[in-house]
Amino acid sequence: MDNTKVPCVLGKPVELLPGVVRIVAPNPSIMTGPGTNTYLVGEQQVVVIDPGPDDETHLAAIERSGGGRISTIALTHRHLDHAEGARKLQQMTGAQIVCGEGGGGIEHVPSSHLGRFDVIGEGDLASVGGFPLAAVRTPGHSSDHLCYILDTAGLRILFSGDHLMQGSTVVIMPPDGNMSDYMRSLRDLTRLYPSPDAIAPGHGTWMESAVEVIEWFIRHREDRRDAVVKALTTRGSATVDDLLPTVYSDVGEVLRPMARYSLWAHLRQLVEEGQAITSDPENPTGRYSAVSVQC
Repeated sequence: MDNTKVPCVLGKPVELLPGVVRIVAPNPSIMTGPGTNTYLVGEQQVVVIDPGPDDETHLAAIERSGGGRISTIALTHRHLDHAEGARKLQQMTGAQIVCGEGGGGIEHVPSSHLGRFDVIGEGDLASVGGFPLAAVRTPGHSSDHLCYILDTAGLRILFSGDHLMQGSTVVIMPPDGNMSDYMRSLRDLTRLYPSPDAIAPGHGTWMESAVEVIEWFIRHREDRRDAVVKALTTRGSATVDDLLPTVYSDVGEVLRPMARYSLWAHLRQLVEEGQAITSDPENPTGRYSAVSVQC
């Protein structure tokens, strides 16, 4: 079966590989694409990767598909569209919730609302029900972001959450989102050994040729950063809103509010690199100035 051609159908459990099932949550939107992907991984015991929103129908579909075998709820990050249903699914199944360290952004499920959970890090969750599944620290989209690596059926699968999405780039929303961290995390994925074969994203369909996909995202972000440098240098001094029409001229008006966050993240990245200065990096309406390079 060519998983790249398996459509995202809301609410229907679809087996992508032996022991890997995808259920798409009923929350399609401009930001979530077809909806948030929930993955069930394992056979004797099942790990649920990202239970999605607190939606009764979706959580019931997860519970039915798990068939009483759900032992772990593994979050890629605690944004509402990925993690809001975790506490209720824990109450339904008694499963352990695991997630990465950090995550204090406005889009995050507060720790007090998450229920009982354990923080995990690089390499944790090494084997569940005979399936070698391991966490990979990938901060950037959010400070707590994790990807998960699975070796099964002769393939190495990267469950990428919002670190990599099919059909769209990822919004980086400061202050919890950080463009420098995101770029480092992308490059770290290209150095994984063995390299992943395919990507099971948090939104959209399965992606083959994982390394090529990751390298494309790196080039895209580098090109966007270069466009920010050029636009800021031309103006000398500017705000996010001054630069947005130029740097994101290829993005429609509907997506401009989200692009605005990523542009702010790029400007903060330039400050970290010493190529720009600002008096208030925590202010999304602040002014940034280019730093002249003296030869």
